[in-house]
Amino acid sequence: MDVNLVLRSTRVITPEGTRPASIAVSGGTIAAVLPYDAEVPAGARLEDVGDDVVLPGLVDTHVHVNDPGRTEWEGFWTATRAAAAGGITTLLDMPLNSIPPTTTVENLRVKQEVARTKAHIDVGFWGGALPDNVKDLRPLHDAGVYGFKCFLSPSGVDEFPSLDQEQLATSLAEIAGFDGLMIVHAEDPHHLAAAPQKSGLAYADFLASRPRDAENTAIENLVNQARRLGARVHVLHLSSSDALPLIAAAKAEGVKITVESCPHFLTLTAEEVPDGATEFKCCPPIREASNQDALWQGLADGVIDCIVSDHSPSTADLKTPDFASAWGGISSLQLGLPAIWTEAKRRGHSLEDVVRWMSEAPARLAGLSRKGAIEAGRDADFAVIDPDATFTVDPDQLQHRNRITAYAGKTLSGVVASTWLRGERIVDNGTLAEPSGRLLERNN
Repeated sequence: MDVNLVLRSTRVITPEGTRPASIAVSGGTIAAVLPYDAEVPAGARLEDVGDDVVLPGLVDTHVHVNDPGRTEWEGFWTATRAAAAGGITTLLDMPLNSIPPTTTVENLRVKQEVARTKAHIDVGFWGGALPDNVKDLRPLHDAGVYGFKCFLSPSGVDEFPSLDQEQLATSLAEIAGFDGLMIVHAEDPHHLAAAPQKSGLAYADFLASRPRDAENTAIENLVNQARRLGARVHVLHLSSSDALPLIAAAKAEGVKITVESCPHFLTLTAEEVPDGATEFKCCPPIREASNQDALWQGLADGVIDCIVSDHSPSTADLKTPDFASAWGGISSLQLGLPAIWTEAKRRGHSLEDVVRWMSEAPARLAGLSRKGAIEAGRDADFAVIDPDATFTVDPDQLQHRNRITAYAGKTLSGVVASTWLRGERIVDNGTLAEPSGRLLERNN
C-alpha cells in the first residue's frame, strides 16, 4: 500500500492491548499497526504524539441532532463539531426530534441532504417505528438505516407516538423478518401514569414520577417479546439497576438483547441535583448513588454493553425550573469521554475498558465493521488524548448550539489533543477543520 501517514505514540490502544506503536495509514484506512520504531515509508508523513494515548475514534450511536425542523435546538454543523471536539468520529442520529422524523424513506432522504455538507464526522441514521408505519420498515432498512427506534411510553413530541404491546409485537415481527434491530425506550406507560405527578422545583418529586418499576416492567415485556419472536432488541439509556439480573438471565438464555447506559447515569447522582436545576432532567432519570454503583458493576460484568451520550439538547427557554414541564434531555456529546474516564479511573477501570464501552461495542451494535478499533483494514479514525490532564467545564467553550450542561464547573480528566477522521486531523488543540464527514448507510 501507498502509506501517506504514520501516527506514532508510546501508548496506542489496540484490540491486543496498549503498546508503543506506529500506525501506518493509506488512503484513509489503517494499513498496518507497526512496531514503535518501524521505519517510516518513503513519502509518508510522520506525526509523533509522544506519550499521549491514541484511541480508536469513539462511536456514539445515540444522538438527537434535531435537524431539520428543530435546528434551534441543535443541528448537524454544531452537533458534529461538538462530537469531534470530544473525540467522537462517528455518530448515529436518532429519528426524532427532527421534523420530519426518520420514519419513511422520503424523510430519510430529507435528513441526509441536510447533513451532507454540514457533517464534521461520519453520520448514519436510525429509522423510527410508529404505530402506522410498519409498511415503511423494510424500505427504510433497504435504504440503509441501522435499525429502528420505538418508544413504549410518550416520546415528548407529537409526531413520534409510542407503541403499545400489540403494536410492538407487530413491528418486531416485521423487523425480525429481515434480521433488523429494534432499539427501545423502555418505560412502561401504566407505571408512569400511576406514579405521583407533582410540578415544582424539587428533584425528588420528579424522580418519584419516573419509578424504576416503569423501566423494569418495560424491559421484562421486551425480553418476553424478543424471546417469542426471535427478534434482536437493544435497551436504550438503562437507568434502573434493578433490571440487571433480568437482562443477565435473558442474555444467558440466548435472547438477542443488548443494553446501553449513558455518562449522566454513570457520573451524576440524584443526591447532587439542586432544586430547579433542570439541566439534570432526563427520562428515565438520574438515580441515586447506590444505583450508579450497581450500573458500574453491570458494565464490569458485561451485562451493559456500551456507553453512549443520548445527547438530547434544547433551547434554554425550555429548561424551565419546573421539573414537570421542563424539556428532558442532557447535552454531553463533547464531554462524554472525559466524564466517563474521570469516573472509570476513580473506580479502577482502564482506558482500554473505556474504549471497549465507547468505541468497540457501539460499532459492533450498529454493524459498523470499519469503526471501533485500531487494526489493519479499519478506517483511520483516532482520538489522541492526554489522560492525566484536567480541565474545568466552561459552557462557553462547548461547541453545542445551546451550551446548557449538567457538567458546568466540574473538573474532568482527559483532554482531547486531536481527532482524526480517515487519516485527516479534524481537531487540533480545539481548532476544527472544515466539514469532511461522510454519510454512512448500513449496507455499504
